[in-house]
Amino acid sequence: MTNFFDVATERRSTKVYDPNHKISREELSKMLEITTKAPSAWNLQHWKFLVFDEKQIQEKLLPIAYNQQQVLEASAVIAVLGDLEANKNVDPVFNPAVEAGFMTQEIKDALNAQIQGAYQSEQVARDAAFSNASLAAMQFMLTAKASGYDTCPIGGFNPAALVEEFSISDRYVPVMLITIGKPLQEARPSSRLPLESVVEFVK
Repeated sequence: MTNFFDVATERRSTKVYDPNHKISREELSKMLEITTKAPSAWNLQHWKFLVFDEKQIQEKLLPIAYNQQQVLEASAVIAVLGDLEANKNVDPVFNPAVEAGFMTQEIKDALNAQIQGAYQSEQVARDAAFSNASLAAMQFMLTAKASGYDTCPIGGFNPAALVEEFSISDRYVPVMLITIGKPLQEARPSSRLPLESVVEFVK
């Protein structure tokens, strides 16, 4: 079994990939299945993934990502979308738990009231879409590393162009792109701020 601490320590953003390496859809699906085990507020699973794993499709994505060559050379690119209407997931998420006896109908109804109340705010919906989809994005990158692949999260792209080119529903907001593949060169190490500058133990 791959050691988690090795995976977390060794994961680095890779931008130069072997353009001839193919990752099967079966393997991508396995990694994405583990990705969906990420935590989310109310377990509403505020994410959707678009998989670009064919070169002709990745070519369409290239200008949207400001011509970053890694988008074309990677084995695949995952567009991570946040769900602005995750409150609509209440029934498919909670009904199985109610039917299995893990949750009472009363508890489900109470949670649903909380959720629908919170989603009256567009800002809450947007914040939840970004924060929860980002949890899934990190889970995907760690899963990929444990599976022998490198990744790179990309925030530099045109979200509006992505939505238009690929007819993305206005239910979803683009959060990031993630390239995945076999590296042609080792990613350079990056420094980290000293722990004492980012951690404060509250007294």
